[in-house]
Amino acid sequence: MNKEIKIALVEDDENLRFLVSERLTLEGYKVLEAADGATAENMILNEKPHIVLLDWMLPGKQGSEVCTAIRAKGFDNLVIMMTAKAQDVDKIEAYYFGVSDYITKPFNMDVLVAMIDNKIKFTLNTDKSEAHKFANMEHHPNTHTLLRDGKKIELTILENRILLYFLNNKNKVINREELMMEVWGYNADVNTRTLDMHIVRLRKKIENNPDSPQYLQTVRGIGYKFVE
Repeated sequence: MNKEIKIALVEDDENLRFLVSERLTLEGYKVLEAADGATAENMILNEKPHIVLLDWMLPGKQGSEVCTAIRAKGFDNLVIMMTAKAQDVDKIEAYYFGVSDYITKPFNMDVLVAMIDNKIKFTLNTDKSEAHKFANMEHHPNTHTLLRDGKKIELTILENRILLYFLNNKNKVINREELMMEVWGYNADVNTRTLDMHIVRLRKKIENNPDSPQYLQTVRGIGYKFVE
């Protein structure tokens, strides 16, 4: 299955690029490489890789600019931003570049590989154009947009992960720990208050009355449940 999957690796640090490329090739992926933004942009638009691993800090054009540019030209496959600091993640969250997800450096190669395998399992095995439809809404996970009555609502990366998890587990009670693990991952220093805050923000985007939610319901003492 991996044989046909192309990954564009955009990283100006030669050593890191070599290590990541070697590991991904070993895993059976076809790896395309670029060391700066302009080269990366052309390569991505010409080669249309399934996944782009994009460094946040690049010479010339920044990763965020590359992402904005390829999205504007209709590239809607996965883009995973590699950031050096946790602070940069806030910047990715605050602005909307159309990044599908992110991983912070230094990362463990096994974690990166697991993340990519997971993405492929979830997104490439479902038709890319497939959206999750519920009520008057349509969720497009790759570009984390939500269409509500045909109007576009942008989701942050974390809101997107939360909503996707609920849509894949409809009508199932999900406890907070499970959700936090799924959304933030193992090494995250996150508490339930942070999670609840994201849920509140997500409700404002999907519910008719966020104070008395119809879809994203609270299960007292346990967690949440997505009811369609």
